[in-house]
Amino acid sequence: MMNNVTVIGAGLAGCEAAWQLANNGIKVKLIEMKPLKKTAAHKSDFFAELVCSNSLKASRIDSAAGLLKEEMRRLGSVCLSVTDECSVAAGGALAVDRDIFSKLITEKIKSHPNITVINDVVEKLPVDTVTVVATGPLTDTKLAEDIALLCKSENLSFFDAAAPIVTAESIDMNVAFKASRYGKGTDDYINCPFDKDEYTAFHNELISAESAPLKDFDKPVTVYEGCMPIEILAKRGDDSIRFGPLKPVGLRDPRTDKRPWAVVQLRKENAEGSLYNLVGFQTNLKFPEQKRVFSMIPGLENAEFVRFGVMHRNTFINSPKLLNSDLSLKCNNNIFFAGQLSGVEGYMESAASGIIAGINAAARLCGKEPLILPKYTMIGALLSYICDETVENFQPMGANFGILPPLEEKIRDKRERYMALAERSLEWF
Repeated sequence: MMNNVTVIGAGLAGCEAAWQLANNGIKVKLIEMKPLKKTAAHKSDFFAELVCSNSLKASRIDSAAGLLKEEMRRLGSVCLSVTDECSVAAGGALAVDRDIFSKLITEKIKSHPNITVINDVVEKLPVDTVTVVATGPLTDTKLAEDIALLCKSENLSFFDAAAPIVTAESIDMNVAFKASRYGKGTDDYINCPFDKDEYTAFHNELISAESAPLKDFDKPVTVYEGCMPIEILAKRGDDSIRFGPLKPVGLRDPRTDKRPWAVVQLRKENAEGSLYNLVGFQTNLKFPEQKRVFSMIPGLENAEFVRFGVMHRNTFINSPKLLNSDLSLKCNNNIFFAGQLSGVEGYMESAASGIIAGINAAARLCGKEPLILPKYTMIGALLSYICDETVENFQPMGANFGILPPLEEKIRDKRERYMALAERSLEWF
């Protein structure tokens, strides 16, 4: 029996990491600050507390969320091992009774003979022992400061102002066109051109769209101009965004050979160019409103949004610059990061990263090769994305089919294509 790995944080990621380590015969110290101290979001004393929703998203494997969960099951997920006992009716989604879900996971973790739970507030990382850090988006201030010191402060974010992301294949290139302003660069951007009437209609809907309410702990002390929500900028005047992020200067619409009235630019989100983000479109609009209003952008009428814009408190590291592919720190490979702190977004995504961090922390301790899942698996693609050094302006990412490499055979029907992608992944498992 091997001693000893520290896991900090008993959220979904921390529980999964501790479970994997313990099942590999390793003694685990799981340190959780509840009930001594709670964040503004947490109410329960149980582990793996679900804060925002009781839904764990779609169950079918031809969905990104469903494929992710199926891969997790095959890796021995502790979170998914209890869902049958606490599920509630939710159509095609997997939803759970939050209290029962957390209670059952807490019982399983506390009853494992290789896991010792310690209630304490960690203020400094143990850098000389194998450690998994899974303290979540509301990481305690002093620990966050220590992480910032280790990672250098510019590589730690405390507020998430992210723009929506769409799949490249869903952009109508009969309307949109590739170009850089004034011909500089190598056609790095996709440009969605407005005429005056289209812009006016879009602007009117944008300024009247419904925003999502922010909880107190989600409200930033200061929002910098570069992170200002697009809908707030738009309310400053009819032309405020046309002279800001939608400025059309240096561009010509090849359909008219004229400068558009306004332009939304889309920038590559990954090296493969399968995903594009809407430049300057940080937003706090409700998700259905984002879909409705942003689909008015010429060329995005049928766009597939793999992530909507968000603005909330979210402590996360700049993983592409800091993490190895096994989720260990480049500057100290005894320290592994998991959960939302590592740059994944979503309950199950956080749990999945905890599984891999736990497996690889065990491998490090035992002198074995780490588990690096293929990029054509959902977990492999997600972790490859957050560890991809080519990603600039990194923002957290959730499971979606846009991050998977394409199939060799092109399948037009989206449902059939997603099933083929899922089957390709599960063949590996």
